[in-house]
Amino acid sequence: MISPVEYSVVVPVYNSEPSLEELFEGLKSVFEAQQASFEVILVDDDSQDGSWEILKKLKALYPDIVTAVKLSRNFGQHNATLCGFGFIKGELVITIDDDLQTPTAEIPKLMELQKSTAADLVYGIHKNKKHSSIRTLGSTSLKKTSKILHNSPGEGSSFRLITAELIKKILHHHQNFIFLDEILLWYTNDIEFIEVRHFVRKYDKSGYSIRKLLKLLANVVLYYTMIPLKFMIFGGLTISVITFFYGIYFIIKKLVFNVPLGYTSLIVAILFSTSIILFSLGVIGEYLSRIYQVQNMKPPFSIKKVL
Repeated sequence: MISPVEYSVVVPVYNSEPSLEELFEGLKSVFEAQQASFEVILVDDDSQDGSWEILKKLKALYPDIVTAVKLSRNFGQHNATLCGFGFIKGELVITIDDDLQTPTAEIPKLMELQKSTAADLVYGIHKNKKHSSIRTLGSTSLKKTSKILHNSPGEGSSFRLITAELIKKILHHHQNFIFLDEILLWYTNDIEFIEVRHFVRKYDKSGYSIRKLLKLLANVVLYYTMIPLKFMIFGGLTISVITFFYGIYFIIKKLVFNVPLGYTSLIVAILFSTSIILFSLGVIGEYLSRIYQVQNMKPPFSIKKVL
């Protein structure tokens, strides 16, 4: 049976009361101009302003188009987006932020490129971002880190078009911290990019502070890479080799020169034991990380209400 909805738009919402109605009207105009059926899933990530009241208003006005979801607490942009994926009915899914920095008029660019390439994932890339310098630095750091650690394209954004088939695959992820771009890269290399416009934030300021950006970067490294553990293993191995030769140096020094009794044995014992401990901790950490990833069934979000 073919779905009656062609496009599902998922919008994570956080403290965006002033922009929500304008965003919805923009989405409505775009899809009506394209003569495409659509739905909008708006996920309120525990906003502290009147965002939920606006979502209830939109649901009352457009009951067949709008799905409003309220989370029980703040889980973060990516977790809220993943929650929205669970309500999609469309064959293709578009994600867009609630701040109007990416204009809805850019959506047809994603649609046309996907139609011509049949790609699993299409990113709208902002070449001239209008974020604050802190937000831009944080975003760039995340992309560069992903490129280095995973040999990824090093590009991406929250403005994307994804096939419903790909969405079904990522819905099986249940770990607490979700970073959608990393998960998407696990399942497909069929990715296209197209440049889109980016405007200055019209209302309020970004919710991403330096602390939140650093925390996000740390979580990406810890949840989606084994770099810290591998550093412990190879670091311990390297130190073991260095201390081996260093120990030989002290032994030769003991044999050739008059060194105080017990000094050499103490130094060698400390150096070797420390390096072995580091190496062992790294190996144990590798096993613990595997166990943790399998056993961690903590949900990535908790729904309070659905309209």
